[in-house]
Amino acid sequence: MKRKGPYHYLKKASTGFNMKKLTGCCLLLIVILSSFYQSSPLTGKWEYVGDIFHGKKEGAPTEYALQRTYSESHFEAYAIEKGYVPEMYETGDYSLNADTCLETQTFCSQQSKLLNLTVHYHYKISNDTLTLKGILPDGEKVEEYWKKIK
Repeated sequence: MKRKGPYHYLKKASTGFNMKKLTGCCLLLIVILSSFYQSSPLTGKWEYVGDIFHGKKEGAPTEYALQRTYSESHFEAYAIEKGYVPEMYETGDYSLNADTCLETQTFCSQQSKLLNLTVHYHYKISNDTLTLKGILPDGEKVEEYWKKIK
């Protein structure tokens, strides 16, 4: 009498197994689950176009451009001047909840009172313009405007 190994039941049970059906079901499940995923509306590259600070409206600098690149939960900011390598001047983390954007600066190339502090902004995207409106830790109101470039 031939001895059966411990897996003889698996072999018998797997005779009705269809790999094509399993692959199809897995792909269908991935498609269904991914349809519920929404990327951050901030994802992409934005260029600073001005702000209202200390109650005064100011435009963007003309000698250089300020750009921010947002990923799903982080951002990097660069100063870009013609003829020079772009300089990273700020990085941070952010999260969105309804119309609120919480930003925490984690690096700044200059002295900053915002380093490792979370600033609460109300954000709005209208066409290709992002508006960040908030109160800084020193009580100063700010409203920044960024235009989407990528």
